[in-house]
Amino acid sequence: MKIGMNELLVILAIVVIIFGPKQLPKLSKMVGKTVKNFKEGVSEEGNSDDEE
Repeated sequence: MKIGMNELLVILAIVVIIFGPKQLPKLSKMVGKTVKNFKEGVSEEGNSDDEE
């Protein structure tokens, strides 16, 4: 299942309506930190499996 450009635009429009344009920078920063922490957690889990 692929997400096309139209679907992304609809999702972005809904996010802007719900959170407002002033909150988008805060929201994107929060999502970026979450993705970074998730990637770090996954890489740490992979490293601990190698040690065992």
